[in-house]
Amino acid sequence: MTGRFLFPADFVWGAATSAYQIEGSPLVDGAGPSIWQRFAHTPGMMANGDHGDVACDHYRRYRSDVQLMKALGLQSYRFSINWARVLPEGTGRINPAGLDFYSRLVDELLEHGITPNATLFHWDLPAALDDRGGWLNRDSARWFAEYAEIMFKALDDRVPMWTTLNEPWVVTDGGYLHGTLAPGHRNLYEAPIAAHNLMRASGAAIQAYRGVGRHQVGVVFNIEPKYPASERAEDVAAAARAHAYMNQQFADPALLGSYPPQLKECFGDAWPVFPASDFGLTRQKVDFVGINYYTRAVVRDDPAQHPLRATPVRQPNRTHTETGWEVYEQGLIDTLAAFKQRYGDIPLYITENGAAFYDPPVVEGDQLEDPLRVDYLRRHLRALHTAMAAGANVKGYYAWSLLDNLEWSLGFAKRFGLVHVDFATQRRTPKASARFYAQVIASGGGALDP
Repeated sequence: MTGRFLFPADFVWGAATSAYQIEGSPLVDGAGPSIWQRFAHTPGMMANGDHGDVACDHYRRYRSDVQLMKALGLQSYRFSINWARVLPEGTGRINPAGLDFYSRLVDELLEHGITPNATLFHWDLPAALDDRGGWLNRDSARWFAEYAEIMFKALDDRVPMWTTLNEPWVVTDGGYLHGTLAPGHRNLYEAPIAAHNLMRASGAAIQAYRGVGRHQVGVVFNIEPKYPASERAEDVAAAARAHAYMNQQFADPALLGSYPPQLKECFGDAWPVFPASDFGLTRQKVDFVGINYYTRAVVRDDPAQHPLRATPVRQPNRTHTETGWEVYEQGLIDTLAAFKQRYGDIPLYITENGAAFYDPPVVEGDQLEDPLRVDYLRRHLRALHTAMAAGANVKGYYAWSLLDNLEWSLGFAKRFGLVHVDFATQRRTPKASARFYAQVIASGGGALDP
């Protein structure tokens, strides 16, 4: 049936990246180091010793990358700002060259008819602020609001959509609890403090935007629905704990002004008593929420796994990506329904969705077939259409990612891009998934029809 998967005419089609993963040149033109610059150059932290010194060289190649976006038909581009490129010490002195880079990028996007969507924080805290305690310091909310206001005043005349934080759960789980991501801490007591200060910072930035901005501001959460491995009460409780820890720990203080009770159960004595007044700051009115969806988790009770006492169970006979994530598009439908039920009818964007599958390091010719990624996109976009038909208030979709890039501590081996990058030569080659996504955009979803 023609038009079965058509999306609304004003639906926004885009793609997303982040600064440290693609920009390269992290210390040029007066920029300060970030915690990721420091972490990536710490021996043993990164797969294959990879780092973001060059990455996709987007800092120097942004004009041709924008032309690539235009060729794909992207209507919007979601990028992040390297805080330390603008404020080398994190506060105080502004680096004009850093600010100018993002101004030029925004102008280039607008010149090509692409709407800029700016994220203030995608994990790369200035190292100078980490030296002052980072997200463990309550002053971090003030630091972030100062930085945010600088960016709003510089770019809000041309940037209609702002995100405060991207995936704060990853920052605290990987950076403060398990030590697999920057800044590399492993401390049960630190994780909830960092999480709370991140949400205070987001609220402070939203307050700042209400004073100087005139468009839209929101926050982005990664949501991974948790399903119990069985109907046993222990497994059901384990799924609830995992859900509270990953999916509600940040959305609840931002949208409800509280924390779910399971967090105290998880952290025990490490769970602090936060001042009640903090929740007036964390709960600011947002214009939208971004949801990053990749996969689900089926979990069972496991007392040996501290602090959640829950462990994932790999599902047999299912497709899994190179990162070990199950391809499960029904989880997107379930996520959107549950989010609306708990938080109300807030406008939503799917701000990241994509998959890493094996692609060769070098492409011979100008064609790269990636059928598994095409299938992933098709499945999830059809699922999104189904969710919207059932009432999900989703306004747009951003594929992750525009380019193969530095997949954080996993290095360059995990490729999420619609566009292949040969990291030795920086040659860009659109994959079959890029061509498919371009067809979806051009047809308003019609290319998803059987």
